[in-house]
Formats: sequence, C-alpha cells, structure tokens
Amino acid sequence: MPERETPVGALDDVDAVTRAVLTASRLLVAVSARSLAAVEDRATVAQFRMLVVLSTRGTTKLVELAELLQVAPSTAMRMVDRLIAAGLADRRANPANRRETLLTLTEEGRRVVEDVTAKRRAEIADIVERLRPTERLALIGALGAFNRAGGEPQAPSEGAPDPHPLGWITDGAVAPGI
Repeated sequence: MPERETPVGALDDVDAVTRAVLTASRLLVAVSARSLAAVEDRATVAQFRMLVVLSTRGTTKLVELAELLQVAPSTAMRMVDRLIAAGLADRRANPANRRETLLTLTEEGRRVVEDVTAKRRAEIADIVERLRPTERLALIGALGAFNRAGGEPQAPSEGAPDPHPLGWITDGAVAPGI
C-alpha cells in the first residue's frame, strides 16, 4: 500500500488527533477517578474492574475471571477475598465440579457498580451539555469512529439494560482502563 503524506495542519494529522485523544483520555480518567472516590475505601480500581466484569457476566468461574482481567488466578483470588470481606462479592464451590470456584456479586456489589456508573454518566453529561449542538454531533461521529476502530461496543442509552456498564469488552478481552 502506498504511503500517504500528511501535510502539516491537514485534517488527517495523526499526531494532532493523537494529542487530542490523549487530552480527552486525561479528562475521562479524572471523571472515572472522581466516580470511584466514593468506593475507594471498599475497592481498588482493579477490584472495581472485577465487579464490573461480574456485573456483566453474572456468576463466573475464578479462572475465567482471571483470564478476563488478564491477571494470575492467585491474584484474582486475593482480589476476590478483599471483595468478599467488603461485602461486594460472594464465592461458592461449583456444584458440577467442586474443584472450581464460582463468583458472583452481592446486591451491595451490584449497587456499587450502578452508583459509580450513574456518577460517571452524570459528570460526562454535564461536560457534554457545555458543547454547542454542532460540537455534540461532531463528537458523536468522531468518538463513534474511534470506538469502532478500537473494537469497543457502544455504551447503552440511559435507562437501557447495561451489558457493558463502563464500556469494557467482556467477551474474552477486557479493554484496559478504569
């Protein structure tokens, strides 16, 4: 495929787009951190990721959860122990195979995921409301294209059933992030 030259200042300046996305990612990380602040005494960012995966998948084997989070099973077990101690998750032996551990969210764990997600959605909505309608429309198109290029499914509308509450892909790969 022939190389394309990108004139300085052109619309497809990869460096300019990359810088804009990096800046936006800093903003989104800050929003994420603020949304997690209320639960930071009960769950770390990594443990919250685990809660999100459990909320989207339901009861999950420990080994599968470790794979989804891309951590060692022993690390996943330590994370689970802390979540159980905090009252956010529960574990039981798999009745079909007593050597396997099944993990699930408690009602409190589900509420934590819902509350953090609601705070994040509200803060993002506040930011989006400051944009002009034409900027909002442009942002929808740009972020839609960016998400498709990265393989990330679209977040559901407010009030819709939420299979990916924070946007993480949970069908075999977890997108990095908070």
